[in-house]
Amino acid sequence: MNWQGVIPAITTPFKADLSVDHEFLARHAGWLVENGCTGVVALGSLGEGAALRVEERRAVLDTCVATLSGRASVVSGVAATSTREAVEQALAAEAAGCDALMVLPPYVYCGDWREMRAHVGAVIEATPLPCILYNNPIAYKVDFLPGQVAELCRKYANLEAIKESSADVRRVMALRAILGERLRILCGVDDLIVEAVSAGACGWIAGLVNAFPKESVELFESALGGDCARAFEIYRWFLPLLRLDTVPKFVQLIKQVQEEIGMGSGRVRPPRLSLEGSELVALRVELQSALATRI
Repeated sequence: MNWQGVIPAITTPFKADLSVDHEFLARHAGWLVENGCTGVVALGSLGEGAALRVEERRAVLDTCVATLSGRASVVSGVAATSTREAVEQALAAEAAGCDALMVLPPYVYCGDWREMRAHVGAVIEATPLPCILYNNPIAYKVDFLPGQVAELCRKYANLEAIKESSADVRRVMALRAILGERLRILCGVDDLIVEAVSAGACGWIAGLVNAFPKESVELFESALGGDCARAFEIYRWFLPLLRLDTVPKFVQLIKQVQEEIGMGSGRVRPPRLSLEGSELVALRVELQSALATRI
């Protein structure tokens, strides 16, 4: 598994009847890779994985694997309210031919370390697939601290990476200080990518990349390659849009940006509702300003 580079948390497209649009999903995944992305993460929070039925989840993975096999990696998000269901998701992803798993804490219940260690451990050891642990205490109220992550790494050889979304850039150095090169660190917060790369992140699981893959890849590669002038030039332009990934309605916002640029639709599944009124107007103003000054 190549954990380096820009790996979109790909959105799940819906038709007018809110069924999954597999034709567009394939085209979108291919377009992202053609623009330099090294893989996709399907069925994550941005992919509305929790809103899909079991058979729909499997079909999304089948489409991504069929489209990208041999060209780029497909990582399946694994998130459920129960450990049993999470393990079933991991096994289904392996059967679908995915290259890796992104392991989340359970939805709804926020347990202590002993419980969370047992949960993610059961998922990680359910298959031999490489795993990336998703640490997002802001969204999921579970914070995997560096020492706890090190404990998991000692026990599970196939835990290879972490998607660090605490929004605390100090975590990158804290993890590196304990684990060195044992664990690959990927930034999971769009508007923290340059800082995270400076601290040692090797990859970016990104959101706005769904609409701007070329700019996202150039930003990441400039930061990683030490071209600070170019990285900050792109970053300053991109930041107002990247911040859309950090608010509660990030799914609706990013999908609407896709629609506005002609690469997707703003359709989401309830309880989410598509943007309208002042929210939609404000997004369009921000986007038009960005497009008018596009790097």
